Amino acid sequence: MNPPAPSPWRIAILTTLALLAFAGNSLLCRVALRQAALDAASFTSLRLASGALMLALLLAWRGRLQPAAASRPWQAGDWRSALALFVYAEGFSFAYISLSAATGALLLFGVVQTSMIGWGLWHGERLGRVQWLGLAGASAGLVWLLLPGLAMPSMTAGGLMACAGLAWAVYTLRGRGAGDATSVTAGNFLRATPLALGMSALTWSQAHWDTPGLLLALASGALASGLGYAVWYTALKGLTATRAAILQLTVPALATAGGVLLMDERLTPHLLGASAAVLGGVALVIAGRLTRRG
Repeated sequence: MNPPAPSPWRIAILTTLALLAFAGNSLLCRVALRQAALDAASFTSLRLASGALMLALLLAWRGRLQPAAASRPWQAGDWRSALALFVYAEGFSFAYISLSAATGALLLFGVVQTSMIGWGLWHGERLGRVQWLGLAGASAGLVWLLLPGLAMPSMTAGGLMACAGLAWAVYTLRGRGAGDATSVTAGNFLRATPLALGMSALTWSQAHWDTPGLLLALASGALASGLGYAVWYTALKGLTATRAAILQLTVPALATAGGVLLMDERLTPHLLGASAAVLGGVALVIAGRLTRRG
């Protein structure tokens, strides 16, 4: 039996925390894959393994405090969600070897939005006129935000990122009907880790790493991915597919703000205007009510 959906205020807080974790993960991945000496397969293996370990430790700690709530991760989650998580993580990592951050973000979120909003519309979710206007504004703001760094991707890199976006959409949609979010996320990470280790074994001749890269991968996995995805799965219990898709458009804007605050990136009128368009468009979507056909 699934636990009841969180209250609206708790959903709002959890969603905000999850989106901040996604933005932090974007920054960590960008630095690890583009500036540190760490190969994509090793990054993914460390990311998934450290996420699985963090969640397993959290469940063990929770079980000691509340024995009635103790659970075994292998009994939660499932192989389909784990496969989607693996495809997303590997596709994301390998695509960013040759993709610019802007091109990768636009491809990833474009596929995620198209897939999840299409799924929602197919299952009867409907947006009002103001919400369609908000979606258009947020999408235009995203393109405007990323436009200076866009470049034509190679077929291989573009295909990998498109697969990553589709896999993340599947992983998110499957989470809306999951049970206990922490247990399910832990089970998915535990199942995905051997798949990632298998990829690392296949590409062992290309493996390379340094201490900063290893630390970034561990932080990405344990904090931004493991804990962040568990929070996201909890928040999804109170979000429609369409709303969950549109909310994720804020991630590039939040990552840009993080780059300005934490990485000394330059704040420009272009960044301010584009971010305001994204956040304002998403606000319009949130302010309106979704309707359901029938």
